[in-house]
Amino acid sequence: MTRSQRKRLRRLRRSPLLSVRVWWRRLVFWLGAVIVSLVAIGFAWAANVADRIFELLVWVEPHAALAICPLGFAAAVALTKTAFPGAQGSGIPQVIASMEMADPARVRQVLSLRVAVGKILLTLLGLASGASIGREGPTVQVGAAIMQALGQRLALPRLAEQRALVLAGGAAGIAAAFNTPLAGIVFAIEELSHAFEERASGIVLTAVIIAGIATLALMGNYSYFGTVSAVLPVGVAWEAVAACGVLGGLAGGLFANLLIWSSRMPGAVGRFMARRPIVFAALCGLAIGGVGIASGNVTYGTGYAQARAMVAGHSDLPAQFFAWKFAASAISYVSGIPGGIFAPSLAVGAGLGRSIAHWLPAAPPGAVVLLGMVGYFSGVVQAPITATVIVMEMTDNQRMTIPLLATSMLAFGISRLICRRPLYGALAKRFLAAMGRRAG
Repeated sequence: MTRSQRKRLRRLRRSPLLSVRVWWRRLVFWLGAVIVSLVAIGFAWAANVADRIFELLVWVEPHAALAICPLGFAAAVALTKTAFPGAQGSGIPQVIASMEMADPARVRQVLSLRVAVGKILLTLLGLASGASIGREGPTVQVGAAIMQALGQRLALPRLAEQRALVLAGGAAGIAAAFNTPLAGIVFAIEELSHAFEERASGIVLTAVIIAGIATLALMGNYSYFGTVSAVLPVGVAWEAVAACGVLGGLAGGLFANLLIWSSRMPGAVGRFMARRPIVFAALCGLAIGGVGIASGNVTYGTGYAQARAMVAGHSDLPAQFFAWKFAASAISYVSGIPGGIFAPSLAVGAGLGRSIAHWLPAAPPGAVVLLGMVGYFSGVVQAPITATVIVMEMTDNQRMTIPLLATSMLAFGISRLICRRPLYGALAKRFLAAMGRRAG
């Protein structure tokens, strides 16, 4: 063997293709993506069970909500403060905040497996107590925590690699939660990371693909809201795009502003929230029970069933559902219990679209419901491409892509006039500031 051949052989041995350490890292990472998918599937099943338990209780005795909701809300906040600190909020601001942290100890306060377990349990407790919350945001934090734990196991030397794993876990979580792989990728780019590095792109894509394959293998090729065949003809029906974009942006921006404002509420109410968080949560639970009774028991839980019925066109919900669900979602978040806003926001948007459809007879009602959904959701999160892709994939309807995107972009612009800061980014900054004050 010549000298040049020996050099080529040494280079080949040092190649990542033959590196045992590199392949071990890849295998562990792929296993992590599968675990994220399995946890997301189990979380979804448990959330449905928790929803149904509460529905059964209030079906037997509607006024039982006035006792169950306050007790459940108070218990969730108490456990968050004592047993699971770091599990508060929707989960997405916490993941965004963790990517701004350089201290591993601070990251573990937000993305530990203990926090992930607490996030799941407390979200389920909230759903079993009638809260208008979703599991999708918490699934993002859980997915990021799983990948963060794997990063520690692998002892990744670079901070950029650790952040890439967190980003991948969050993206895989949203992909598995909705069974929307493309939305997971877009969500990672548009919302979780505003600087999508080339180093992170391959990791995120791989995680989403593997999580998507695992979800597909276990759950089948399903759509979150089923297959929706609604279309929006060009012409007068496009008035619905303007109506849903403007009204969805106004309502979504108002909701986002309310959540940002409530995170540091001024005055006597703010001081009461800080000093008596458990009592305040119980009062919010009492309000949730009152809203639920007044609305005919349609505002509890994720809102998935109500949104699906409106999308399918066979809903008998009251005309005021949009307003009732809006109020229930705001109260649930302000209470301080863990839980997300994705699913409730989609339900609120569907209710808005259903109301708008009554005033636009030229537009197909099913199409207007989808436009209301994407308009309000885009107004809340101010991530128009993510909103479009999520609704498109959840309904398996590519023919509505252009109307959905137009509505989403219009709602985004209108929302920015009301809420100058993106919701999750603003909440992440508040979360970081609160952690800094506690550390100081």
